[in-house]
Amino acid sequence: MIDLDISRKHVALQQQARMVADNVFRPISRKYDTAEHAYPKELDFLASLLDGLNESGAGASARLEKGKDDAAGGDPKRAKNGANMATVVGTIELCRGDVGLLLTLPRQGLGNAALAAVGTPEQKAKYGGGWIAMAITEPSAGSDSAAIRATARLDGDEWVLNGEKIFVTAGERSSAVVVWASIDPSLGRAAIKAFLVPKGTKGMTVTRLDHKLGIRASDTATIVFEDCRIPKENILGSPEIDTKKAFAGVMKTFDNTRPLVAGMAIGVAKAALERTRELLRAAGTPTDGGRASGTFVETELERLEAEVEAARLLTLKAAWMADNGMPNSLEASMAKAKAARVSNEVTLRCVELLGPLGYEESELVEKWARDSKILDIFEGTQQIQMLVVARGVLGKTSAELR
Repeated sequence: MIDLDISRKHVALQQQARMVADNVFRPISRKYDTAEHAYPKELDFLASLLDGLNESGAGASARLEKGKDDAAGGDPKRAKNGANMATVVGTIELCRGDVGLLLTLPRQGLGNAALAAVGTPEQKAKYGGGWIAMAITEPSAGSDSAAIRATARLDGDEWVLNGEKIFVTAGERSSAVVVWASIDPSLGRAAIKAFLVPKGTKGMTVTRLDHKLGIRASDTATIVFEDCRIPKENILGSPEIDTKKAFAGVMKTFDNTRPLVAGMAIGVAKAALERTRELLRAAGTPTDGGRASGTFVETELERLEAEVEAARLLTLKAAWMADNGMPNSLEASMAKAKAARVSNEVTLRCVELLGPLGYEESELVEKWARDSKILDIFEGTQQIQMLVVARGVLGKTSAELR
């Protein structure tokens, strides 16, 4: 049976993350929104406190098999809320502060989730303490990951990578990058693999940092690989090509990271709603925090809060399934699609309800509206999520439903 109760351990994490959001992120949020590409040095001391926040995949499974998750009271037969749930809970609270600052926390990159999901014990021991970015998107391959044109060729004991990656979150600041590339372009998506490339490797060059609408505290880079050589053992997952499984191994990463993006969206939406209520009350507009007053504004706020709660429950379910070793691709995409769409609607509606105040830089509401848009785009666009959901509901393959 699904267990969405937050354990004592997770409540402590939730409270800690809320304190960080309110007392660390929000006070510097506008500063690093304005000073795009400047590294937020204030975050360095937080890194060690949050090292375990992004644990997921194999790491979580190993602990759960031992029955050590305190939500289950040590009973390995009970459903458990483990590392994935903890990550989502913490992410929601931190993104009440600033989603861009969360994305620029050391050792919390999307590549860390990929390493946790499919990395070997040796790879985790060597790279797990680093800050790992994820490089998937290319100039000619966006939402369709199967269209990747970057290549990896085995030459003796080394892989040789060639290609260009764009929109790499933390691409400049990270210590390593997980790069998606094909080891045989003639075989299509089945030949796409993921590779760990340490920063500073010869042939790997950050060529550009992008200026963005939102999440400006997070650097977004373009990286070019030109005969970039890495050790043979730096492939994530098996080098064997299985045309029946396509590239399911590396795609498993998304089952862990899409609920995290959903958590980000929920956090941003909650922040906008909370602040909107505060500002409306200060202006004398009736809001009663949940008891229907019959006013248009209160009715609208309650409608938006119901949407956020629906997204939150979908997200918790996806995280719970991951913690309990259940396939959750459908649920992860449902959560991401719902939460991202809701976050976009909520933040923009809050701007409208606040009028001129919601549009001014004196408040963070306008910034949250800008930040929320990326959450409907990265880790798979809204359209891609709906396609994944449709395939799952209808029982269709990617070849049957495109």
